[in-house]
This record gives sequence, C-alpha cells and structure tokens, in this order.
Amino acid sequence: MSSAEGAPSAGLGAERRTADAARAADDYLKSIYSHTEWQTEPITPSQLAGTLGVAPSTVTEMVKKLAARDLVVHEPYRAVRLTAAGARHALQVLRRHRLIETWLVREMGYGWEEVHDEAEVLEHAISDRLLDAIDERLGHPHVDPHGDAIPDADGAIRQAATRPLLECESGYTGEVIRVSDRDPELLRALRDVGIGPGTRLRVDLIGPPAVAVTCDGKPYLITREAAGVVWLSA
Repeated sequence: MSSAEGAPSAGLGAERRTADAARAADDYLKSIYSHTEWQTEPITPSQLAGTLGVAPSTVTEMVKKLAARDLVVHEPYRAVRLTAAGARHALQVLRRHRLIETWLVREMGYGWEEVHDEAEVLEHAISDRLLDAIDERLGHPHVDPHGDAIPDADGAIRQAATRPLLECESGYTGEVIRVSDRDPELLRALRDVGIGPGTRLRVDLIGPPAVAVTCDGKPYLITREAAGVVWLSA
C-alpha cells in the first residue's frame, strides 16, 4: 500500500486519539468537581487515581496537561483544584451525565442503580442537539434520579442544603435529598426498603453495626455503608 493510500487510516487514528484524550479530560474534571460537591476537602492525586482506576503516574501526567490548559491548579504532593474555567467545563460534563441518567430512568425503564455506567459512555457520544432535546422532553429537570443537582445550560446549579445521615442525631427527621450513585449494591439495598430522594426519614439510632431508621412509619435497620451514602434535608 502506498503512503497516500495509508493516509486516511492514519488520520482516523489521530482523530481517535484526540477523542480519547478529550474523554479522559472530561472524566478527570468531572471527578475533581464531584469530590467536593458534598464535602469541602479537595481531592488528592492518589484519591483521583483510585476514583478513576488508573495508575498514579497516569494521574500526574494528565494533571500536568490540565494545568497547562488552565483547567486545574496543582502543586506537587498537594491536592488538585479546579480553576474557574475547569469548573465550568466540569459542570457541562455533569449536566450531560445527569440528564442522561434521568432520561434512562424516566424514558427507558432503567433502575437507578443501573444508569451510572451507561451514562459514563453516552455522555461522550450524544450531540448537544440531542442533549437539548432530552432536556426539553424531560421538562428541564433540576435533579437526577439520585437527587444530584443538574446544572442548567449556562452552568448554574441549585444545591439544596443537606446533612449526611450518619452525622444526624437520634430523632432527627428530614427528607432524603440525595443518595450517592457510586455503589449499585447499596442503591439496590436502599431501593428494597423504599429509601430514595423524596422519602421522609427519621433517624432512630446510629449504632456501630447498623443504623435504625423509620421510613413511612415502618422501622428498618440499614448498614452503616448504606446510611453513609444518604443525605437528608438540613
């Protein structure tokens, strides 16, 4: 094959590498933002490596690239923080992810424990036009199926005041605002006892092995792991 004949395939390879790099950058920025969405401590490179399932050396290389684009601020051996430009980009990625999750649950019959991984793939694949159509179809929702806020098209986000269930005192009553979507097994366990965004919950006792709660007048024992992914209204 001549060099001219080989040129198109080489071009396609370069395009694929560019697309892969853009997806990786999106995933990093989204993970950095999400880490501080419900608590204040910024993410460290080792935590970022664990979240993304990559080697620390890979994180170091990518963070340097993002810093060169003025998307993150990072000093060696310190936490990684988003710049204003990085936060804007991260919010746009989160908007895509959470709208897709909401669409999959409302329109496609997915369970709330099934949508995270699907959205991870689709958020990089659909066009802005299709995303806007999904948003319109859903009536411009403000939260996804897990209670996480969906940024609007301008990047504005409405964050409700919350308290982690494990930090509530016995007798505290509130509405479930948000449930972390990181562990499908915990989502299934909470679904099975009817706990999710909008549920009214009373904290009866937080013990070492389990947490006693009352939901819709019925007492339940849930594991500390399950309680640890639930946030109540403040």
